[in-house]
Amino acid sequence: MLEKLRERADDALNPVSGIHIDSNRELIVENCRRIEECDDIFMQFISGKLRVQVWGSGLRAFDFKTHGLVIRGRITRIEFAERRRPRNERPASGMH
Repeated sequence: MLEKLRERADDALNPVSGIHIDSNRELIVENCRRIEECDDIFMQFISGKLRVQVWGSGLRAFDFKTHGLVIRGRITRIEFAERRRPRNERPASGMH
């Protein structure tokens, strides 16, 4: 019962993410909480309950300050994995 309540609270505090793909040249992500790894061939970031990995060439990240993320370059692969937030991790400030 307590676990179900915790999951509902987590869902309320962490909005659903939207990801928009424009061909293989641009990826627009809403609610990007953290970029974990970033270079010109691989990027990994956290968005809502997802860990997203992007592979390609000439990848560049833009607009992270707006709690969103734009990735431009030649995107060849995208992987999504559900993740659970560790108990000691807090949501980013300003994210409601």
